[in-house]
Amino acid sequence: MPCPLLLIGAGHSHLVALRNWIYNGYRVPVGSVLVSPDASAWYSGMMPGLIAERFTPAECAVELEPLCRAAGLRLVTDEAVGLRASERYLTLGSGQALHYDLLSLNVGSVPPGPRITDHSVKVVPAKPFAGFIEQWQHWQQHAPPRELTILGAGPAAFELALAFRNSLPDSAITLITGSTLLHGQPQGLIKRARGLLQQRDISLIEGMRVSAIKEKVLLCGEEPVQAADALVLATGASAPAWLAQSGLSCDQQGFVTIGNTLQSENFPNVLASGDCSSLAGAQRSGVYAVRQGSILAANIPALIQGAALQPYRPQSNALALLSTADGRALMSYGPLSAGGKLIGKWKDHLDVGFMQRHRLTS
Repeated sequence: MPCPLLLIGAGHSHLVALRNWIYNGYRVPVGSVLVSPDASAWYSGMMPGLIAERFTPAECAVELEPLCRAAGLRLVTDEAVGLRASERYLTLGSGQALHYDLLSLNVGSVPPGPRITDHSVKVVPAKPFAGFIEQWQHWQQHAPPRELTILGAGPAAFELALAFRNSLPDSAITLITGSTLLHGQPQGLIKRARGLLQQRDISLIEGMRVSAIKEKVLLCGEEPVQAADALVLATGASAPAWLAQSGLSCDQQGFVTIGNTLQSENFPNVLASGDCSSLAGAQRSGVYAVRQGSILAANIPALIQGAALQPYRPQSNALALLSTADGRALMSYGPLSAGGKLIGKWKDHLDVGFMQRHRLTS
C-alpha cells in the first residue's frame, strides 16, 4: 500500500506544518510517513550560537519522534537518494522504496564547493548540520585547525567566522568570498560587518573563487589564495542531485519549480518548500520557509480532501538578523540596518521562541 502522505525532510516548512496540524487537531491519513536523515531537526538560526558556545546542542534541535507521533506520522530515519515522480516512489539510502499518493519535499540544500582531488585540507560543508556539528566537536575535543578558512559571502559564512573565533581562539581564521561580503545587503550593515571582522582578527579576502586545493593551499585557478588546514563551506545553496533526475520540473540549478500553491509545475501531487524549491520572488532563507509552512499546513489537507488551495505570496522585504557571537546581532530590513545588544536579545527571543513552539516532550 502506498503512503497516503509522504513528507521528505524536516526543515522549517515541515516543522511549521506539523505544529499547525497538532495544535489545530488535524490528523494526517493513517499510514503517512516523515523521512529524515536524523532523529532531530537542527534549527539553522541557532547554529552560529552553538558554534560560539552560547547554546548547547540540545537547545538547537527538535526531536522528531514526539512531533510525528502527535500528528499521526511514522518517522523513518533514513536519507532520500532517488525519486521517480512518474511512478510515485522514493528510494532511500537503505535501499527501501516508499510509494506514495501525495509527496511534500522540504529537503533543503547543500553548499557547493571547489573540485576536491587533493585531500590535504579537511573540507567541512556547513550542511547537513549533523556532520558539521560532529566535526566542530572533534576540533574542540582534539586538535583544532591552526588555519581555518570559511568560504562564502553570505550571512551564514559571516556568522560562522565570528562564531569560530569564539570557540577556536587560537586558530587563524580567514573568510574568503567569491563576490563582495554580504552582497545585496544595505551598505550600513556591510560596514558594520567589516568592522567586526577586523576587530575579531578575522582576515577577509573578497572576490576570489576558490576552485581547487593543492598541498594545503587553496587555489583560484592556478593562483594561490590562502594556506589552510581546514575549509568550511558556507557557499550558498546547491540542490540535492537526485531532484534533477526525478522527473520533476526543475530550474537550471536543479531546484524544484513550483507555483504559488507550492505544487510542482508538472506533478500536482508533489509539493516543495524551503531551499529545495524555486518560486519567483521567494528567497532561500528561513523567513520564507516558515511562511511557506503555514501554506503547506492548509494545502496538504485541502489536496487530500479535494478542497480549494491557498496561494503563497512571498513578502517583498524580509527581516535579516545576523548573530555576532557575543550576544549582539546585526539586522537589516529593506534599506535599513542596525546592530547592538537589544537586537541580539530580540534575535535570541525569536530563535528560542521558535524552538519552544515546535518542541514536544517525549
